[in-house]
Amino acid sequence: MCPATAQAGLSCVAALSRAMAFRDQQHSGRSNAASPAANYTRARPMTTFNTSREIPATVEQVFAAIGDPQRLARWWGPAGFTNTFSVCEFKTGGRWSFVMHGPDGHNYPNESVFADIEAPRKIVIQHVVEPKFRLTILLAPAGGKGAGTLVSWSQEFESPEVASRIEHIVVPANEENLDRLSVEVLQAKP
Repeated sequence: MCPATAQAGLSCVAALSRAMAFRDQQHSGRSNAASPAANYTRARPMTTFNTSREIPATVEQVFAAIGDPQRLARWWGPAGFTNTFSVCEFKTGGRWSFVMHGPDGHNYPNESVFADIEAPRKIVIQHVVEPKFRLTILLAPAGGKGAGTLVSWSQEFESPEVASRIEHIVVPANEENLDRLSVEVLQAKP
């Protein structure tokens, strides 16, 4: 989520951590440290963070909130962040270039490629600047009454060292991404 740096993304990670801390001070009613970890699993060695969320909407409705650049810009990123997209080519091999604007006023340039898109079930995003990672989002019908969509979110970092250092940011940030995706989907649902 940050530009490349000489220190494998660590100065950017520190800036993002400060931005999230600033946001938390401004909205001191929610603790990011407690609740997200309860729904989170991590693979060993520590490079991959996995979480999931059931959204009471169809797979197609959830996919539409990801595939439409205007809608994606509204929900992408942790709570309190906004986005400005310069390029969003939502197709396999398409570029995605944007700036995340933190609640502390800092900007975080991002460069990614949509490595694979299998509508409406799978989106793979390759973040090509530090910290480098691959995000795989799978959408599947959820079982049971009032079934919706199970969103599986798997973020795999190239470097175990970077993943270890930024776990405290990634875990709550990914949960907040799913919170914001849920709101976007449910607001547009008929």
